[in-house]
Amino acid sequence: MSILLRVFLLLFIYIGVADIHAYAAEPQPTSFVMQMTIGDSDAQRRAFLQIAKVLEDIGQQKVKIEVVAYEGGITSLLTDNKDTATLLATLAAQGVRFKACRISMRSHSYTDADFPLEVEFVPAGAPEMIRLQMAGHRYWRP
Repeated sequence: MSILLRVFLLLFIYIGVADIHAYAAEPQPTSFVMQMTIGDSDAQRRAFLQIAKVLEDIGQQKVKIEVVAYEGGITSLLTDNKDTATLLATLAAQGVRFKACRISMRSHSYTDADFPLEVEFVPAGAPEMIRLQMAGHRYWRP
């Protein structure tokens, strides 16, 4: 009886170790932060299209993307931006996070109501870029 108990115990330990190894080997997505400071709406649209292409080619499960918009790039996140609003909603539904700089918002007289619900707000864009990179995000500038 004790031999049978030992066999079951060893089997239980082996299965547990195999599960832990499989879980640890599962790759984590690579995180990117995109700096959006360009004010040209056509260039903003192209940047959002680049994000869409990356998600399509590489896969949503392999990359996490955050867009931090400040200076002229703040307009890319506006609800009424005809060049980017639909893309923003589509990308947000795919897990892309969008952050608007409150300093840039104030300098352009924008309020929270000028942005869609998908947009988060940060006190300042440049420090948010640095914070995210310090946390392991890779820098991406369109």
